[in-house]
Amino acid sequence: MASADGGTHGPLGIIAGGGSLPRRLIARCRDEGRAVFVLALEGAAEAPTVAGVPHAWCRIGAAAAGLDMLRAQGVSELVLAGGINRPTLAMLRPDWRAAKFLARVGYRALGDDGLLSAIVKELEREGFCVTGADRLLGDAELPEGALGAVMPDADAAADIGRGLRLARAIGALDIGQAVVVQQGLVLGVEAIEGTDGLLRRSAGLRRAGPGGVLVKVAKPAQESRADRPTIGPQTVALAAECGLVGVAAEAGATLLLDRAEVVRRADAAGIFVVGVRAE
Repeated sequence: MASADGGTHGPLGIIAGGGSLPRRLIARCRDEGRAVFVLALEGAAEAPTVAGVPHAWCRIGAAAAGLDMLRAQGVSELVLAGGINRPTLAMLRPDWRAAKFLARVGYRALGDDGLLSAIVKELEREGFCVTGADRLLGDAELPEGALGAVMPDADAAADIGRGLRLARAIGALDIGQAVVVQQGLVLGVEAIEGTDGLLRRSAGLRRAGPGGVLVKVAKPAQESRADRPTIGPQTVALAAECGLVGVAAEAGATLLLDRAEVVRRADAAGIFVVGVRAE
């Protein structure tokens, strides 16, 4: 696998949070014969992610130790992959290196995307080449249109349109990427709990009658190398479990994990998954 500048320079470093994206990257590297080294973040990454893979566990606030481990493994290219719940400063317990960074960027003043953008720039300042998971996976972008057998009806299409406008608005404020809309009513907006938490919270707020759509888009000016909107089999399973009729996400900007399984689960549950353009 080639790095972002066209060459290969030792193992790909994966700073891993939760979810299936880090595992997808590891599998792609294995298929293409590229070595990896996973820096698994404590409290976020899952043990199965690093099974049988060169790795080290690192506390999120231990920046100096993490950078030293990456350099000791000969890593020059990095990808950030997987979900991380933003900790408080007390939970973070920053070491001297992390504290210096946070003092400079203003941890409390930054939203999630602003903080991730600052982290990417800091890693580049340290000499690493940071690339996006989409460039490494290649074929994982959500296309425009319906993926499976189910299409949104007129009511769902209206909810999608409203959801797109709302998701863009909260994204511009660096709050979240997703909303749930039913019959024109906003059941929930994504905040610190992430998309899975949004779905679970919205399940208890559904109104009687049909409908309920998860709409997910990229934030304007988002640092796409660190936090692209992502949907996968878990998203579909949760949407169905929570009584929604479908999932709509921004085509060309959303990572689609395990397309075949997404389609299988959506068709089995009788819900739609559709890629839409967000103006």
